[in-house]
Amino acid sequence: MSHDSEQHQRSALQHEAEHAAPGKKNSVLIYLVILFAAAFLLLLLSYFMQQRASREAYSDLQQSSNSAVQSLDNMLQENEDLKEQVADLQAQLEQAQSQATQIQEQLNTSEALVNALDSLNHLRGLYNQGQYTACRTYLASIDAAQVEATLRTYVEQNTDAAWLEVYNPLEAWLNLIEWLG
Repeated sequence: MSHDSEQHQRSALQHEAEHAAPGKKNSVLIYLVILFAAAFLLLLLSYFMQQRASREAYSDLQQSSNSAVQSLDNMLQENEDLKEQVADLQAQLEQAQSQATQIQEQLNTSEALVNALDSLNHLRGLYNQGQYTACRTYLASIDAAQVEATLRTYVEQNTDAAWLEVYNPLEAWLNLIEWLG
């Protein structure tokens, strides 16, 4: 009976295996479907999370870009303002230089007039003291033509001045030169 019993046991096991296999196959198939669905859901969730992160990064980049453009616009406007300030300062500098040149010319003219009047007064002082030789020596030591030209220019520029009727330095100079002549 060992052989029969073995045979019988084998056929019982085979029968059981044939009937049990479809149930195990179904559970493995369901398990695989569940795993696949879970993996798909995880992939889908990962995709949406990545899309959200990409949108946030894009939004941050857009804000940074807008901020950079705004900063650039501000810098360009500031640059234009500075250029205008430089142009204004250059115009002011040119005006100041022009005024300085005019002042220097007036100073030179005034200095020449003071020198001419000083020469006239010195010569008149010597003449009034009766030192005619000293007058002629002094005339030889100065540029008499320059003194006369300076006095002439001064009188011509001030022809409307009432004081010229009282004292005309050009006439006084010419009279002294004539008397010493």
